[in-house]
Amino acid sequence: MSRKKRKNKQGVSGNKKPLEVRNASAKPRTTRRGGLPVDNAPPPIESLKQVNANAAGIDIAANVHFVAVPKDRDAEHPVRSFGAFTADLDAIADWLSECRIETVAMESTGVYWIPLFEVLERRGFTVILVEPSQIKKFRRKTDVLDCQWIQTLHTFGLLTGSFRPEDQIIVLRAYMRQREMLVKSAAQHIQHMQKAMEQMNLKLTEVISDILGATGMAIIDAILAGERDPHQLAKLRNEKCKNDEATIALALQGNWRDEHLFSLRQAMDLYRYYHQKIVEVDNQIEAYLRQFDDQSGGKPLAKPPRAKQRSKTTNEPKFDTRTMLYEMLGVDLTSIDGIGAHSALQIVSEIGITVDAFPTEKHFVSWLSLCPEANKSGGKKQKKGKSPTHRSSNRVAQTLRVCAQTLIQSKCALGAFGRRLRGRDGAASAITAIARKLAIIVYTMLKTGRPYKDIGADAYNGRFQEKLVASLRRRATELGYDLQPNLAV
Repeated sequence: MSRKKRKNKQGVSGNKKPLEVRNASAKPRTTRRGGLPVDNAPPPIESLKQVNANAAGIDIAANVHFVAVPKDRDAEHPVRSFGAFTADLDAIADWLSECRIETVAMESTGVYWIPLFEVLERRGFTVILVEPSQIKKFRRKTDVLDCQWIQTLHTFGLLTGSFRPEDQIIVLRAYMRQREMLVKSAAQHIQHMQKAMEQMNLKLTEVISDILGATGMAIIDAILAGERDPHQLAKLRNEKCKNDEATIALALQGNWRDEHLFSLRQAMDLYRYYHQKIVEVDNQIEAYLRQFDDQSGGKPLAKPPRAKQRSKTTNEPKFDTRTMLYEMLGVDLTSIDGIGAHSALQIVSEIGITVDAFPTEKHFVSWLSLCPEANKSGGKKQKKGKSPTHRSSNRVAQTLRVCAQTLIQSKCALGAFGRRLRGRDGAASAITAIARKLAIIVYTMLKTGRPYKDIGADAYNGRFQEKLVASLRRRATELGYDLQPNLAV
């Protein structure tokens, strides 16, 4: 080690300047880094105008709820703690009524907020559900409880409530989410069946596209019944199956082991059990949809185009979803390219039969997180991550993205739009853009009641070319040139 490095290691700085003692009489700094004056700190929240004078805040937990009201409503105990039993929830409502509270804000915490939300709403309070990220945006004093901070922010109108559909849709949403959970559980047992067969070297998934189809179910049932001859099993092949009996028989020459057959049997039993429960939920959904008023005005539902006349998949309800949704909404959402009857039912179960909660289509698209985030600082956009849109678990947005994926290769206008963006920005951005277009169409149909009509890919490409030529001609004129078509091409 050199002498210079040895000195640096012992604590003597090499290139750094020695520490200076600041003069006590020196003037204090008047600006922060970046040139912002120190005096331009944001004003305290208490200096703002009160928007909700009769507001309360509630901090939700599993076994205890902390409730805060304005100090002038209960000078001795403006903050109280309550249990989470039903009697405690009624006690919260009684105390809020005594304190002349009109609106309540609470932070969404798991599912613990739902019982209290419903009790307060039933008692006539205006209740808003707030995302935790909203509360974290504002700095607060360390000696303020969470419920007091929520109450303070709500008093000055700094909180925005989460969207929650009307009670009639809440019931439908609960049924649809229960159905989605059952479908996911059934899908897990399909994987268990595939694993059991792979462990016995039964290559059924290699010769059959869907093991839950007619051929696959017949072969698995025969295996569980004791059949081991691959040629006898191959004779159960459906006539529409692509591979012949010889190929299927070759794939069914396996290593039959009792432990894997036992796993296969249990997976099949559980799969059928969950599908039985799915049928029960479908019956409940069908009966509940009949309770909605008929908004069709007696107008008959037009037949779907030939492209949409397909048989229902395994996971779709068996009742006439399309007709029931048309009578429920007054418009046919399945007329939109890419949106089937089941997808339309999923969308309606989350947003309701109207979109009055969203003033404009931009508000609706923003709620779905299908628009770019406004990440600006100093008037300039700040790049944040690879995707310009905000990551969200919104179920409607997920459904619209799935619908958008089916349109990339379609001959409709949305398909042409997606292919144009895919070549420029990539497939992921194109799917997001198509999903946004679908959201705007859904919003417009529910808002105005007007039907949707596709103009086709050729008409879309023609309009886009006209806009492109007009833009080029305008740019050429601005630069002093004259744009002329090349007639030789």
